[in-house]
Amino acid sequence: MRVVICGAGQVGTTIARHLASEGINVTVIDIDADQIRRVDESYDVRGVLGHGSHPSALDKAGARGADMLIAVTRSDEVNMVACQVAYSLFKVKRRVARLRHTGYLAQDKTGLYAAEHLPIDVIISPEIEIAEGIAHRLRTPGAFDMVPMADGKVELLGIHADQANCAMVGRRIAELAEAGDMTVAAVVRGERCFVPDADDSLELGDDLYVIALTDRVEAVMAAFGHRERIARRVIIIGAGNIGLHLARGLSQSSPRIDIKVIEQDAARAEHSARELGTAAVVLRGDVLDRDVQEQAQVATADTIVAVTNDDETNIFASVLAKRAGCRRAITLVNKRSYEGLIPTLGIDAVVSPSAVTISTVLRHVRHGAIMALYTLREDFGEVIEAQIGPDSKLLRRPIDALGLPQGMRIGAVVRDGEAMIATGNTELQTGDRVVALVTYNALRLAESLLGGGKRTAA
Repeated sequence: MRVVICGAGQVGTTIARHLASEGINVTVIDIDADQIRRVDESYDVRGVLGHGSHPSALDKAGARGADMLIAVTRSDEVNMVACQVAYSLFKVKRRVARLRHTGYLAQDKTGLYAAEHLPIDVIISPEIEIAEGIAHRLRTPGAFDMVPMADGKVELLGIHADQANCAMVGRRIAELAEAGDMTVAAVVRGERCFVPDADDSLELGDDLYVIALTDRVEAVMAAFGHRERIARRVIIIGAGNIGLHLARGLSQSSPRIDIKVIEQDAARAEHSARELGTAAVVLRGDVLDRDVQEQAQVATADTIVAVTNDDETNIFASVLAKRAGCRRAITLVNKRSYEGLIPTLGIDAVVSPSAVTISTVLRHVRHGAIMALYTLREDFGEVIEAQIGPDSKLLRRPIDALGLPQGMRIGAVVRDGEAMIATGNTELQTGDRVVALVTYNALRLAESLLGGGKRTAA
C-alpha cells in the first residue's frame, strides 16, 4: 500500500510513523524544510519539500499510483485542493482531509464533497470529535477517558485507581474479571504501560484501561471507589470551535446543566454569546484573572473544561480552578512534552487533539475486519472493534486455547445485538463483533488472526 501525507506537523508525522512501522510505503509533503529533514532522518519515510496542493509536489511524492492521500496541513483550503488534484490528475483511490472551519463542515450534507464536485472520501473534524469525546467523559464522572464502542453497548473506560476506598487495590487481575462486568485491558504504572497477566495485582496509583458493558459502567466505577456525581455546573474555558461545539452539545443533551463560557477575545465572545443564546452565559475576560474566576464562580463548579488554543493557559486555568475548589478538570494539551507533568498537577483528564485525529485516520487504513479503533498512548497500542469473518483463525475454539499474542486481549463480544464480557471459555462465531486491545508490536499478527482481508482504498 502506498500513502501520501500532506502536512508534516505532529499529526502528519505521527500517522507516517505508524504506517511506516506496518510496512506501508509513506511519503510526506511539507513546505517546512526542517520538518521534512526530521521526517527523513527519524522515520522510514520519504520527505518531499513543497506545497501539498501543488501538482508538481504531489507528482514528486508519487501520487500517481498511490492508494491513499491524507491531507492534514494547517489549512483547510490546502487540504481540499490537495484532494481535488490527487483525484483529478493522479487518480488517487481514496482521499482523506482534515477540515476545521464550520462553514466547510456544514456543506458535507449538501453533497459538496462528492466525487463530481470536491472529491473527499473522509472528512476529519478534530474539533467536533474532541467536543463529543469530552461530553462522553462528562457523562461518566470519575473516568479520565471514556469511548463508546459497539454501537454504545460497550465502553472503554480510563480509571484512576487512586481512591483510598478502592476495594480492587491489591487484588489479582484474574479476580477482577470474575464478576463478569469488565476486562482490564491495560495498566499504566508510572512510565510503564502494559497488558497485565492474570496473576498481576493492582496497585494504588495505577491507571487502568477497562472494557466494560455499558449497563454496568456505574457498578464498575463504584468498584474502583468512584462515585462522583454527573456535573451540573460546567465552566468552559475558550469559545473556539471546540468550546462552542461542546457548549451547544451539552445544552441540547442536558438542558438543566448550568454552562458558563469564558473567552478572552471580544469578537469571539460576542459571536459565541449570539450563537448560544440562553443556553450558556458567556463571560469575556482572562481566565487566569482572579476577578474573572470569581465572576464565573469557579470555586463552586463541578467541572472546568479548558480548551483554548494555548496549552499553558489550559494547564494553569485547570490547576487554579482545582485549587479554588472546582471538583474536576478536563484539559486540552497539544504538546507531548507535557505528558509526564500533567499527573503531578491534579488534572483529572487530558485531551490530545492529535490522538483524536490519528485514531480517526488509522480507522480508514486498517485491515477490512477492523471497524473502529481508539489510540491508547501513541507508543503503545489501540482498542479496536472488529468483525469476525468466516476465514478468521479465532473461530471454533475457546479464547484461552487460541494462543493469542501477549499484546492482544479480547475484552467484549457482541453477538446478535447482545454484548457480553469475553472469558477464557468464550468461543467466537462468524459475525461476532469483538472489542479488543492490541499493542503495536502485536498488530500485524492480530490482523491476520481476525481475517477479513486487507482494507482497500477503492
